[in-house]
Amino acid sequence: MTGPTPADLEDAAEVLRGVVTCTPMEYSEHLSDLLGVPVHLKLENLQRTGSFKIRGATYRLSRLTAEERARGVVAASAGNHAQGVALAAQKLGIPATIFMPLGVPVPKLLATRGYGADVVLEGATVETPLRLAAEFAERTGAVLIHPFDHPDVITGQGTLGLEVVDQVPDIETLVIPIGGGGLIAGVAAAVKTRAAAAGRTVRVIGVQAANAAAYPSSLAAGEPLSVVTTPTIADGIAVGRPGDEPFRIIRELVDEVVTVSDDDIARALLVLLERAKQVVEPAGAAGVAAIVAGKVHASGPTVAVLSGGNIDPLLLQRVVAHGLAASGRYMTLQIPLPDRPGQLARVSDLLSVAGANVIEVLHTRHGQGLQISEVILQLSVETRGQEHRAQVITILEDAGFAPTVVSD
Repeated sequence: MTGPTPADLEDAAEVLRGVVTCTPMEYSEHLSDLLGVPVHLKLENLQRTGSFKIRGATYRLSRLTAEERARGVVAASAGNHAQGVALAAQKLGIPATIFMPLGVPVPKLLATRGYGADVVLEGATVETPLRLAAEFAERTGAVLIHPFDHPDVITGQGTLGLEVVDQVPDIETLVIPIGGGGLIAGVAAAVKTRAAAAGRTVRVIGVQAANAAAYPSSLAAGEPLSVVTTPTIADGIAVGRPGDEPFRIIRELVDEVVTVSDDDIARALLVLLERAKQVVEPAGAAGVAAIVAGKVHASGPTVAVLSGGNIDPLLLQRVVAHGLAASGRYMTLQIPLPDRPGQLARVSDLLSVAGANVIEVLHTRHGQGLQISEVILQLSVETRGQEHRAQVITILEDAGFAPTVVSD
């Protein structure tokens, strides 16, 4: 079978003992009801450094020679990989330099520095740090630590799969996010090897953000292809080209790759907050997003991996609001009104009858295209879902108003 061998995985598990946490596995009644089979959540968002990256980084660094360790390591990252390499280097006494973009979230920057790495901030996107890290390695001899395209990194990530099988021995379906592919490659190898030894099979489903989905076209072509990515809230899996080493394994071991929209991911984050009480970053929620969006078809016990929890609080605030809107539970309306007394009260009465909760009101006579006798009423309201949202709009329209949804 392609990928790390059982001996490789056991060696990695032994190296990581005491460094990484065996993260919990929790049953989700809500997702089980949605999917029609038992669904468990692998809470890798609770891992040290907040993601699975510490596994691959630690194992990769542990296999460096004494001479390589003396030269130090260098990496480029906007978040999770940076923290994983920094902590692994600290534990092993290896000098580490991490290049990060200027806009990196402050919590990730402080955590990376807190683990003892020398952090260099440069560039608006991660492309500049990647170039600078490669130049630094060439100039100084430091070992460049790739986030996913290396056998040792893949093997380290595969230790998560060993835990999955130990915690859910009868697993039949595994749902896991894909960026460059290092995590799913290692985990698929571990899970399928263990299952085969027990005479069983496990279906592995990878999930990519629709705005950065390099694997579907690459798998169809039979080789890694570069795709143009567009902005996505799931920046942790926004990779424009599969890694060569992960691709070779994924082509053989992963049964299906599906994509999810940012709206799907926002809804999943909301589900995880409300139903599972878990704070998860957008990339880490991709597997749950696929379940919520109906992209996963499973026939038995299913595990969805929550691969990371490093989300900036300000982004979390925006994503929750977006998730509420995507679920039909929040909307902002603009309603043109004649400028005469009683109109605001009339709209308020209609919303009360409709059972919508008003969150914010803006009543203004200033706006593009307004007549001198007109005002604009902008309302942010809470609703109970898509059907109730449509009812609220219909009630306003039936009363002679012309509401427009301007923001979700």
